[in-house]
Amino acid sequence: MYFAAVLARTSDGWQASDTELDNVETLTDLADLAREAVAGDEDDTVLVCIEHEGAWFGLVRVDGEDDPRIYVSNAAAAARSAYGELLLTDELLGRDPLTPEDLDSLVDLDGTEDGEPDRDEGSDGGDTPPDAATLPEGPVGEPELLEDLGMGEKDVLALSSEDALSGIAEALGCADVLEAVR
Repeated sequence: MYFAAVLARTSDGWQASDTELDNVETLTDLADLAREAVAGDEDDTVLVCIEHEGAWFGLVRVDGEDDPRIYVSNAAAAARSAYGELLLTDELLGRDPLTPEDLDSLVDLDGTEDGEPDRDEGSDGGDTPPDAATLPEGPVGEPELLEDLGMGEKDVLALSSEDALSGIAEALGCADVLEAVR
């Protein structure tokens, strides 16, 4: 089971809302959802927090129109999750994105899939998406993304996947706001 919440820091303080991610298909969609939480004030900070049954958690920070900043506590666990795949971008994982030519090689002329190329052969230049087994059983991204909000890198890295969102909300001073939407 997932729990996803949006924490928005506005001029009136922190606001929280639980959110459905069913219509979110890309990181851009997720960033747009975050920006909608503070419509009208482009400078506000918004955090999208996703927890998955104590297996992993992810944070996406959106500041105005800046690119989203991401932290995922366990890349391998997140890769086995549809919501985790939203966060595990090529850039975050340090790999080259697939090109249209790469995608064409996966589909026959009749439109059926030909199967994925063998990732172990190394012939694809490293841009084939790795499966969960090739990702670290640990954090990826920017654990320092909350430092200016009062939660340092070491504190983020020390969070347990089981109570991460509560720990973050407590450190940011908005635990009561979050509990109201849980």
